[in-house]
Amino acid sequence: MVDILSADTRTLRDALAQFPSGVVALCAVIDGEPIALIASTFTVGVSEQPPLVLVSVQHRSTTWPKLRSAQTIGVSVLGEDHHTLGRQLASRDHAPHFTGINTTTTPEGAVFICGSPLQLTCTKYLEVPSGDHDVVILRIEDYASDIAALPLVIHRSGFARVLPAAS
Repeated sequence: MVDILSADTRTLRDALAQFPSGVVALCAVIDGEPIALIASTFTVGVSEQPPLVLVSVQHRSTTWPKLRSAQTIGVSVLGEDHHTLGRQLASRDHAPHFTGINTTTTPEGAVFICGSPLQLTCTKYLEVPSGDHDVVILRIEDYASDIAALPLVIHRSGFARVLPAAS
């Protein structure tokens, strides 16, 4: 076992990368422009009544301070073919993040990535500072799912695909 108090951040991140996680895009229209935040720290099933999900956002994020004011936030679970799109939306490059990406937008400003296995229309429920992150709990207001679509996962710091279970 590694002494957690003496471990460097990179070693800990590499160890935690052994746990596969889904990848989501949190998107909304802010000041007339769509913005996106990519996260792999996303948890479903936080609560059924009310229906809640959770995402963890780094304090150094420049996107979350803008996104937190959205009336509604579109949460798109990225699909197995979205690995390039995920990198594009996560880029710190100032080029338009949504160029060439098919999206839909609700009248309330939630933006969804087309082809996602799961799309959640959410409102901010609670935000709690936690270490160097904010734990953000979102309330699900509406959803759509495509059970035929497979999700994209991040594992060992890279994108991976889920293989369907053998019959």
